[in-house]
Amino acid sequence: MDVHCDGRGLHLFYEALGKSWLKKASLTLGSGYMVKRLLGAAFCAAFSVALVMVMALEPAVAGAGQPTDGQIGFQAPVTEVAREIHALYNMVNYIIIAITLFVLVLMAYVMWRFREKSNPTPSKTTHNTFLEVAWTIIPIFILIAIAVPSFKLLYLQYSFPKPDVTIKATGNAWFWSYQYPDQGEFEISSYALSDEDAKAAGKPRLLAVDNEIVVPVNKVVHMLVTSNDVIHNWTIPSFGSKIDAVPGRTTLTWFKAEKEGVYYGQCSELCGKDHAKMPIAVRVVSDDVYSKWIEAWKEEDEDAARDLLSAIPQAPDEAHKQVANVIKTNN
Repeated sequence: MDVHCDGRGLHLFYEALGKSWLKKASLTLGSGYMVKRLLGAAFCAAFSVALVMVMALEPAVAGAGQPTDGQIGFQAPVTEVAREIHALYNMVNYIIIAITLFVLVLMAYVMWRFREKSNPTPSKTTHNTFLEVAWTIIPIFILIAIAVPSFKLLYLQYSFPKPDVTIKATGNAWFWSYQYPDQGEFEISSYALSDEDAKAAGKPRLLAVDNEIVVPVNKVVHMLVTSNDVIHNWTIPSFGSKIDAVPGRTTLTWFKAEKEGVYYGQCSELCGKDHAKMPIAVRVVSDDVYSKWIEAWKEEDEDAARDLLSAIPQAPDEAHKQVANVIKTNN
C-alpha cells in the first residue's frame, strides 16, 4: 500500500512562485527534526489552551435551579445524582478532546512526513502487528474507563432509598397536578404564570408557576409520575431527575436536595400546542416550613400556603442575581 501525499500540484505551484518565502519556508519545515518539534509544540499548545479554556469556563456554569443569561454548561447540581452526572459528562468530554487532538496531530504528521518531496519512494508496508494490537486494545480500555462510572451512575439512579416524602405528579394538557399520598387527599394544580405576572413577581419567564410544590431539605423524595392524556416528561436539571409521564403507567424517580431554594424544570417531551407552558417549580425548605405548608394545604387554604412561601427570605446566589439584573434591564 502506497503511503504518501501526492504533491505534484503543490510542486507546480512552488515552481510558479520561484524562490519565494513560501518555498523556502516549506523546504525548511521539510526536515523531519523540525516537523517533530513543531508538531510536539503544537500538540502541547493545543492541549494547554483547551485545558485552560475548560478551567476558565467552569465558573461560568449556570446557577442552581434555573438557567443563567450567557451560561455555559449544566445548571449547578444540588443532589448526589446530579453531581455524578456532571462528573461522567466532564470525564467523557476530556476523553473526546484528547482523542480529537491526538488524531489531529497524527494526521498533520502523516501529511508532512509522507508527502512526495520528503518520501519519494513510498513504503510498501501493509501490516504492523504492534499497531494493530494497540488500536484494538486501547479503545477497549477507553470504553471500560467510560463504562465503569456509567454503570455506577445507573445503579445510583435506580437504587431507590427509603422515602421520607412521596409525591405523585400527573401531566395534563397543559399543566401539572400534584398529590401527597401520605399527607391527605388534597391536590395541587400548577399552571405557568403569564409573562406579565412572572415579570411583576421577579421570576423567570416560562418557568414560574402559580403553585410551587414544596419538599424538605436533605430528605429523600420519591416522585410517582404519570399522565392523564399524552406523554409528558417531568424534569428538574439541578436534581438530575428526568422521567417520562406515560398515560396508564406510573414511573418513578427520586432525589435528595441538599440546598434550600427554588428549582425549575420544564416538560421535556413534545406534548402539543402549549408544550412550552408546562414548567415545573420545586421549592426546597426547612422541615418546619414544610410542615406548616402541608397543614395549610390540608385545610385547603391555598392563600396561606402561598403567603408562607412568599415570606421566606430570599438569598439568591450569583446566578439568580444575574437573572434579576436581566429582568430589571428589560423593564
